[in-house]
Amino acid sequence: MMEKREIPKILNNKWYLYMTEFFAGMSVMAVELGASRLLAPYFSSSQIVWTIIIGTIMIAMALGNIYGGKSADKDPDPDRLYKRMLVAAVWIAAIPFAGKFVIAGIAGLLVLTVSTNFLVWAAFLTCMIVFVFPLFLLGTVTPSLVKYTVDSLDDSGKTVGTLGAFNTIGSIIGTFIPTFVSIPAVGTAVTFLIFAAILLIIAVIYFIFTKRGKAKVITAASLFLVCCFVSPSIGFAFWEKGLTYEGESVYNYLQVKDDDRMTALSTNVLFGVQSVYMKSGKLTGLYYDYAMAAPLMADSGDETKDILILGMGTGTYAKQCMTYFDNITAEGVEIDESITDLAHEYFELPDEVRVTTYDGRAFLNVCEKKYDVIMVDAYQDITIPFQMSSQEFFSLVRGQLKDGGVMVVNMNMKSDSPDGINSWLSDTISSVFSNVYTIDVDGSTNRELFASDSDDITGKLRENLSTIANPELYALMEKTADGLVPYESGGRVLTDDKAPVELLGMKVIDGIIQDELEYYKKAFKENGIQALIG
Repeated sequence: MMEKREIPKILNNKWYLYMTEFFAGMSVMAVELGASRLLAPYFSSSQIVWTIIIGTIMIAMALGNIYGGKSADKDPDPDRLYKRMLVAAVWIAAIPFAGKFVIAGIAGLLVLTVSTNFLVWAAFLTCMIVFVFPLFLLGTVTPSLVKYTVDSLDDSGKTVGTLGAFNTIGSIIGTFIPTFVSIPAVGTAVTFLIFAAILLIIAVIYFIFTKRGKAKVITAASLFLVCCFVSPSIGFAFWEKGLTYEGESVYNYLQVKDDDRMTALSTNVLFGVQSVYMKSGKLTGLYYDYAMAAPLMADSGDETKDILILGMGTGTYAKQCMTYFDNITAEGVEIDESITDLAHEYFELPDEVRVTTYDGRAFLNVCEKKYDVIMVDAYQDITIPFQMSSQEFFSLVRGQLKDGGVMVVNMNMKSDSPDGINSWLSDTISSVFSNVYTIDVDGSTNRELFASDSDDITGKLRENLSTIANPELYALMEKTADGLVPYESGGRVLTDDKAPVELLGMKVIDGIIQDELEYYKKAFKENGIQALIG
């Protein structure tokens, strides 16, 4: 039987053990929040993704607790615990670099092999590969420290309780710092490095005081330094070249692309554009153009028409309405102030367009002004705020419209399924407004919905066609008037109490992904990998 080492003197100082527990708890929560930010640009930040992150992390921690307890009982050598902390520190430091390649590899593999629940499988496998191992190692900390801190059964309850308190306090701080300090200030990659460095320092202190493990410390420190140079150098869209801007805010990953024709904002690495600025001044060719039918439908009797955009982005819709129509005032609500800053810097948002940094629904709760048009443009792929999809929300919108006012909603997961997210949203809106029309946007997955209590919004649109001077806009508005379809409700209603928008959206996303990638699947089956990279 191997002789057990004498417990090092540094472990006689319980404050060092308590601080080990404190920083381990802090790092676990920081990694959890970092995981959500790492995955969000690829797989969304929906409740589904959060559930997968929390579930896999809890699995890792539970397994780590079991292993750590057994390991401490079998061989209480603390070298083993602090060696595991060194490994966890290096692994966490490598996540911002290696994790993105893992995500890209998993996504590429799954689109060729999985036909349903793509989002769930991709997020789950990423979490299992990238995050489970280091958090399993951190899960061994608490049971190991109990072994070193409990002197006798007389004070075991107090000691274990103190360890738990330090872990909890560390977890609380590790929750707030990434969200409100480190991620907005220095980004996700550096946040991982900061908390990896904390774990590394705790372990290095142990090995310095014990005067052993020199090779382990040098190796871990060297690998950490490599990660410090490599990890921040690669962006989320590491295959993209020549991005005008790439950064992060409290709420979003932000990417600005610029060319001779337009400037575009995206908050998703893999697909989708949230705002565009056409340098020629022409129409965008996107859903914003179709939504311009709403001011032509509105009939409040006022000479000036007031427009409110919930989900302002960089102001594409506001600018277009003010450019093509006379006597228009526009204002917006955007929860992400960083997007508003980009709007002024890259998208030439006019200074007279007021933007309120607030949640769209919360804004309606305190807003006293009424509008001719309210545009709801707050849905991004599967990330649909449930509080802005319910019957109660659309009732708030209706209350802020003038008589004859129109609500226009951009729904970006077009599907013919009677049980898709757009059908549920349309049914919900139909339970609030007496007249609802929809039209699909050509060449995209978007569908525009127009809702009003006015009985003849399509007639008003046709009547106002003659006021349009721009031939391109006239042709599109005429096409829109011809293509509007009265919506027949199926009676399904989303409420604040029950709005499973993520699950409904995920079904549609699966269909969209499979439709888009059918060509590549077929090519891969017929000609192998060369068909995809040739």
